[in-house]
Amino acid sequence: MMEKSFSFLSLMFSGALFGFFYAWVCSTMWGLDATDPRVAIQAMQAMNGSIRNAVFAPVFFGTVVVLGIASVVQFAKGQRVAAGWFLAATITTLLFNNVMTFTILVPMNEALGLVVVPDSLDEAEAIWSAYSDPWKVRNYIRTAGCGLALALTAIGVLSGRSTA
Repeated sequence: MMEKSFSFLSLMFSGALFGFFYAWVCSTMWGLDATDPRVAIQAMQAMNGSIRNAVFAPVFFGTVVVLGIASVVQFAKGQRVAAGWFLAATITTLLFNNVMTFTILVPMNEALGLVVVPDSLDEAEAIWSAYSDPWKVRNYIRTAGCGLALALTAIGVLSGRSTA
């Protein structure tokens, strides 16, 4: 029973994490890019400030933990193949979510957070373009990695079911 609980939680958490980053890819950044860059800078600063919250933290920090526990539980139950898929998902999530976010995207966000929004539209456009385009590329990579982790998790769930 415990392996099914952690398998299910792993799938839910991985899906939530991928979905969160995917929303940034297909709506949030497009919307910000389409608005006045002064507004985009202010909005991104506000969003970056609000993301550290008790609702998002369990998914952001907990996904790799739940995946790791699922791997250990599957291994302990003799489900070596499922355990391997969950371990692969754990490592993928750790690299693309945790490491990439903290080493690349958070520093970019913190640098933008220090920016005083200029009155000049041209200056704001230069600041926003210098931030948005590189940030989007890195978020595409993070999102693809989290999507891969979700797929690996789903394979782990299915392989655990087929031999149970």
